[in-house]
Amino acid sequence: MMRLPGNRDDSGSAAEPRPLVCARCGARAEGSQPTWTFSVEGGVRRHYCDTCSREHLRAIEGRLDSAWW
Repeated sequence: MMRLPGNRDDSGSAAEPRPLVCARCGARAEGSQPTWTFSVEGGVRRHYCDTCSREHLRAIEGRLDSAWW
């Protein structure tokens, strides 16, 4: 594979993880949140907090985009 001058390969460096933010209400996660819901809508990754996930469970299970909630 050819690399252009000045391009660095940072694949070995550990990037600091960004905190999760709920796409619906804007709540921020403290640390790891295994109970949050993850969705890909239109190629965009979205995370939803526990509260929003519970409130919209039927829409999520029906695979409706969040625009329909």
